[in-house]
Amino acid sequence: MQVFHTKSKVIITCNKRLSPYLQDEVLALGYTIVRDFPTGVELKITLSECIKLNLNLRCASQILYCLKSFKADDPEAVYRELVEMPWEDLIDFSGYFSVTSNVDNPTITTPLFANLKVKDAIVDRIKDKKGIRPNSGSDGNKAVVHLYWKDSDADIFIDTSGETLAKHGYRKIPGKAPMLEALAASVVLSSKWDQKTPFVNPMCGSGTLAIEAALIATNRRPGLYRMNYGFMHILGYDEEVFFAERRILKDQVIKNIDLQIIATDISEDAVDVSRKNAKTAGVDTLISFEVCDFAETKVPDGGKGVVIFNPEYGERLGVHSKLELTYKRIGDFLKQDCKGYFGYIFTGNPDLAKKIGLKATRKIEFYNGKLDCRMLEYELYDGTRRPEGEKLPVEAI
Repeated sequence: MQVFHTKSKVIITCNKRLSPYLQDEVLALGYTIVRDFPTGVELKITLSECIKLNLNLRCASQILYCLKSFKADDPEAVYRELVEMPWEDLIDFSGYFSVTSNVDNPTITTPLFANLKVKDAIVDRIKDKKGIRPNSGSDGNKAVVHLYWKDSDADIFIDTSGETLAKHGYRKIPGKAPMLEALAASVVLSSKWDQKTPFVNPMCGSGTLAIEAALIATNRRPGLYRMNYGFMHILGYDEEVFFAERRILKDQVIKNIDLQIIATDISEDAVDVSRKNAKTAGVDTLISFEVCDFAETKVPDGGKGVVIFNPEYGERLGVHSKLELTYKRIGDFLKQDCKGYFGYIFTGNPDLAKKIGLKATRKIEFYNGKLDCRMLEYELYDGTRRPEGEKLPVEAI
């Protein structure tokens, strides 16, 4: 099976509501999208072409290369289909593989059973052809096979990524309630930041938003921070293709850049974590960190740029009065100290959002984990930008 040189269906997955930003990334890399859907896109490319995507994409989770599509009504049918495939040409008999799945079939009560049937088919096939059973387990750091099975329709994939791409590899210390890197990158890309004007991130937590902003502005790709992918453990892998793509990543980094990225937090520990993560990412010299209350954050003069908050969301019901006051103070800070900027507040609590006291010009939908969230955009007019006779922003309803 010459998978590295044979075009097939490839599914790039992402977290829900990140698909628009993933689509932009894929198109910018020169690929043609066959189909898009809420949690990803479909292409038709070779496994070798998946290498470039794995190294470049900021918003993706997994890149899945389809080996076979088939019909199956029960687990035994899955086994029969898969045991006939030449797995000995894909997985080293002395190697290791794991199985993941996305299953919606009435005969399956737990995906672990579906995974077991896939594993048995692969092991039995390789043992029959090579006389040795490969090792298997749950670790995703070697070869990974993925089963998608809905009703009677099934696809078997090579997961070319292995460990998720949504984690970008620089965040060694996550901090308290961190935002996933793929989500943070999507938040930055969804804003109106031009990657030249100031990027201000009060309440920065572990620094993910500020770090992703610096990575985007300097064209540093996630592949610079990772040396192991699923595709590396498939027979026929040519490491020179990987290293050639990685050299391209290094060459395209913008090294001399005049950029103001400011990250503050009232917690000294949070700022210390942010600095360490930024240093691992190689962008610590591009970000000004400071320990202070968010209202003391120094917003550069000039009237252009973005200010992004990701405050605590609190409970869905019974909102704490302390957080209500915090959200009101955020609104006051945006009105008084950020004139001319675009302000953004990422929150999973619409009741607290009402305390901001500004009318949002855009509400961008995201999920943070399973929590339904919004990024609220505010155009913060200064005295010179508001057309004559225009009223001040009204209170949000």
